[in-house]
Amino acid sequence: MPQAKKRARSYDPAKTRAAVLAQFGNVRAAVEGLTPEQLALPTRLGEWTVRDLVAHIGMAVTAVQRALDQPEPAKADAVLLDWPFGTSGNSAAIANFTRTLADGHPDLDAYLADADGSLRDLLAAHPGTRLLATSAGAMSLDDYLVTRTVELVVHTDDLNAAVAGAEAPFDRQALAACTRLLADALAVKAPGGSTEVRVPPYAVVQCVEGPRHTRGTPPNVVETDPLTWIRLATGRLEWTEALADAKVSASGERADLGALLPLMS
Repeated sequence: MPQAKKRARSYDPAKTRAAVLAQFGNVRAAVEGLTPEQLALPTRLGEWTVRDLVAHIGMAVTAVQRALDQPEPAKADAVLLDWPFGTSGNSAAIANFTRTLADGHPDLDAYLADADGSLRDLLAAHPGTRLLATSAGAMSLDDYLVTRTVELVVHTDDLNAAVAGAEAPFDRQALAACTRLLADALAVKAPGGSTEVRVPPYAVVQCVEGPRHTRGTPPNVVETDPLTWIRLATGRLEWTEALADAKVSASGERADLGALLPLMS
């Protein structure tokens, strides 16, 4: 696991909470009324159907309650930027739990409504400083909620790709938080200052070892839009494909990020 930098970007806790609730609401609205045929459609996530994916999105939200149900850790031993690198080892368990949830909740609308209500109650009852045991270690509720924006935005994009005509919109604040966390994760994985990665309008980071740029036009620049960046960072899109389709521009000898991606899978 890469060593997270000591000083991470700060996130407004109130905006993060609102973003999580808003993006989950967008998913609920898109899922409501999906037909059995649509729920049985395949997704880009291996053997998962749309039903499995929706169950997983609910699981990403109810994870807050599961964490709060555990004893509070004595102290924080993880930071927010540890989280993107601490998820891959749990993929098998997550897949099994997802299928169990999908089988056990035939009424997905009711399942998501219950998850939404429970989350609102929990956020009203617990301060953001409350520590949670997570896959990356013990971190605050406020930080963990930032990770929920990543789960929700990434899987909203998966849902939109699977069900044409029922696309869920992206809450601006949720999309911003997701983009920034994954951009900062790149800077942790490849520390340095030779390459500037731009994801307007949400993030700009310096990364990759080499001569540090200080003024003027950077010699190595990568630029793309938020959804393309998120797809690259999570393995939904290959670097070479994004270049070929002009979804990303890269100039300079240190602007090839192919070997560094994905950050999460």
